[in-house]
Amino acid sequence: MYINDDAVLIVRAPFSTSEEIINKVVSKYKDRLQKTQKEVQLRNLKSNKKEFVNGERFLYLGNYYNLKLVDNREILLDFKDDFLLSKKYLSYAKNIFIYWYKERAYEKISQRVKWYAQKNGFEYNKINITNAQKRWGSCSHQGNLSFSWRLIMAPLSIIDSVVVHELVHLEVKNHSKVFWNKVGSLDPKYKEHKDWLKNNGHLLRMK
Repeated sequence: MYINDDAVLIVRAPFSTSEEIINKVVSKYKDRLQKTQKEVQLRNLKSNKKEFVNGERFLYLGNYYNLKLVDNREILLDFKDDFLLSKKYLSYAKNIFIYWYKERAYEKISQRVKWYAQKNGFEYNKINITNAQKRWGSCSHQGNLSFSWRLIMAPLSIIDSVVVHELVHLEVKNHSKVFWNKVGSLDPKYKEHKDWLKNNGHLLRMK
């Protein structure tokens, strides 16, 4: 039982558990859960709301870079140590950033998937970049790998960890001990990386 990054209460229990028992447990921790929920809501409000003003910071590959609004530039968005955005397109800033992130995500994630696949003998079909907010990656039965564009804001080690996770699913479709042993052989710090996403995933969003 926990509050997720969207401030929603998640309860996991055996299928046979009655609704009455679940409600009793939730009621027992009601005050603590409500407190945590409010904290997450406030955290999300502060960290995700973008105003697209000079000096505002944006994440890219785990680092923050300042936004600079420029005059007389026929560019949508450029990246040279800082993000450069033409004032001409300021009203479309959010969509422009998301498009830029998606393009960079496809480039970088495709590169990392190819590297790990060739090195370890994985065979996949194609790579998709999605708009998923709650699922960082997925692997279909057809061998298609999907990744959220938001990952491009995370450090490369985190991207690699998600890539490894999904590549291993090409061979092991569940989360059994065999699966985690294989993941651990390719990503020895996968538990740390998993915790990083759990604790910082809310930062990899744009509202």
